[in-house]
Amino acid sequence: MSFFTSIAWAANQTTPSAPSGAPAASPIASFLPLIFIILIFYFLLIVPQQRKQKSQRELWAGLKKGDKVVTIGGIHGVISQVEEDEVLLEVAKDVRIRISKTAVASKKS
Repeated sequence: MSFFTSIAWAANQTTPSAPSGAPAASPIASFLPLIFIILIFYFLLIVPQQRKQKSQRELWAGLKKGDKVVTIGGIHGVISQVEEDEVLLEVAKDVRIRISKTAVASKKS
């Protein structure tokens, strides 16, 4: 009988036991801070950038003859002709430059 007792005692000594006072951490709980940081970055950086890109595409699609615009380079002018990807911008009397629609930064009132 002592043979079986020594085997049971050895088996009990080799199994690791969790500390009785501390609960085991779940894998989901350890990833919660990382998930929280990713959500913060998404809502503070990615969403506003997507909104800005959408408004810029709407601006380029809505360009029409007679609009007063400012280019990315700071050139102010009036659109005199609109083509598929380009606009003809009149910057002074009888001075026109051809620019890409994507070079238009904003419309002036």
